[in-house]
Amino acid sequence: MSENGQEPHKIHITEQAVAVVREQVPMDALPSFFGRALGAVMAAVQMQGASPAGPPFARYHGMPGETVDVEAGFPVAGNFQGTGEVASGVLPDAEAFEAVHTGPYDTLGTTYDAIRERMKADGLTPADSMWEYYLTDPEQQPDPSTWQTRVVWPVV
Repeated sequence: MSENGQEPHKIHITEQAVAVVREQVPMDALPSFFGRALGAVMAAVQMQGASPAGPPFARYHGMPGETVDVEAGFPVAGNFQGTGEVASGVLPDAEAFEAVHTGPYDTLGTTYDAIRERMKADGLTPADSMWEYYLTDPEQQPDPSTWQTRVVWPVV
């Protein structure tokens, strides 16, 4: 059991339509990118009469370094066509591991490590993209120790 979350477990995820903004972002600029991207996505989705179909998420492509290739947005229900900045996309149908992390975002590494260990123990290879659903709104829950983030990491 990781100290601040649940044991990683294997799940099957089905394809989910999403609306996202994708950019190469310096690691220290992620919070401002998320705020800007989620606002742009929400506005574009509502303008087209679609609606969010779940909590906001961020999907990382490749392993983060100084900068990270990241998309942030919402799962969507209804018909959404990409606009200039906001793209339509999908989270893939896949076998994956998930765990819910409780605590501040800067301790998420512990949950990723736990998932990586579990994959290794099961002889599986992590895919090169993974995503996080932000289950807690920091504006409504100012205490970071209570924040919950659902980490989903597909396997190859």
